[in-house]
Amino acid sequence: MKIKYFKYIKLSIAILFLVMLSCEKDDICSEGTSTTARLFIEFYDISNQESLKNIFNFRVQGVGNENVLSGYNIVTSSQVLLPLKTDEGITQYKLHNDYGIDNNGTPDDTSDDIITGNEDIITITYNTEEVYVSRACGFKTVFTNITIAVENDGDNWIQLIQPLNDNQSVIDETTAHFKIFH
Repeated sequence: MKIKYFKYIKLSIAILFLVMLSCEKDDICSEGTSTTARLFIEFYDISNQESLKNIFNFRVQGVGNENVLSGYNIVTSSQVLLPLKTDEGITQYKLHNDYGIDNNGTPDDTSDDIITGNEDIITITYNTEEVYVSRACGFKTVFTNITIAVENDGDNWIQLIQPLNDNQSVIDETTAHFKIFH
């Protein structure tokens, strides 16, 4: 009787071993696999263009929605990672320098609050290309021919936008793609 159970155990182990051998590397999308990258922008001092310059009380919000970009709600930063829309060739963001809220002396009434600081709206245009990564990871989007323009409202804190390469592409987010001088 013990021999009968031993045969079943050996058979179960053999089946488990065969299943493990049939798994391929493509069956699991590893954490280190490159997926759709975000646009990486660094901020520089306009008077000393080799020097990174922080933005204080920095806030980033998409145009057309009320959501603030995660990690960029009233922070100090010398860089920003912006996700781009994969289903369109244009994305807009509000980049707010020195963001604040003046409650007009009525902290319980938000209807009369005034936003302070300086908000610039940037428009990012690009082409998209779907690139196959693997069976487990699927596709990622590569952004090519990227340009950034700032709406001129007469009081812009953004003074110059410069790509790091001609015909700038976003394939990964390990190095900066653009410099913004302020």
